[in-house]
Amino acid sequence: MRDLHLISHHLCPYVQRAAIVLSEKSIPHRRTYIDLADKPDWFAALSPLGRVPVLGTGGRVLFESQVIAEYLDETTPGALHPADPLERARHRAWIAFGSETLAAIGKLYSAPDEAAFTAAAGVLRERIERITPEVEGPFFAGETFRMVDGVWGTIFRYFETFDTIGDFGLMPEAVHMAAWRGAVMTRPSVQEAPPEGYPARLMDFLCARPSHLGGLARAACGTAANPV
Repeated sequence: MRDLHLISHHLCPYVQRAAIVLSEKSIPHRRTYIDLADKPDWFAALSPLGRVPVLGTGGRVLFESQVIAEYLDETTPGALHPADPLERARHRAWIAFGSETLAAIGKLYSAPDEAAFTAAAGVLRERIERITPEVEGPFFAGETFRMVDGVWGTIFRYFETFDTIGDFGLMPEAVHMAAWRGAVMTRPSVQEAPPEGYPARLMDFLCARPSHLGGLARAACGTAANPV
């Protein structure tokens, strides 16, 4: 495969999709982290949407996380999708559902007050409950780790930090869901997808939010009552 350059941000969950595929398939690449609040000029020239991830390869540039993940999967040996076309399409549908679930997480940590937070938590909880009957275990579709598992790993990673702040009851009580989350989060590719120091960076990010969850995060960390 041509020289691959993944442009990333330390906290972006979407970049982690590409990182998981790169790790699962042992694809050589280099990675650059940028500050999205102070984007370098060269990045603005590369990214039509102005966001990460961006993958440079063979003098071309790819953007959008799932496009990048699919390209990496399709151009290397093996597959992180099922062979059956219908099952493959079903996995892709639940990946799209995962993207919407990440958006629901954004609404949760941005909710300005307790009422909005409670409503956002309810929506997020419903989304997790909706996928529950689809999960076979130990991974989404049985014994084999698939791309859909990696996508949901980026969701469960948020929950690991949320759980240190409070018990928000986001995960269903179904035993197989706890087992799925455990199997995904102990997968080396999922563990290694974010850069070193990710949990602390995410907590700092939450503590800085002028939101209900931000206040809870600051209380959990014993920091100042108001964000800087």
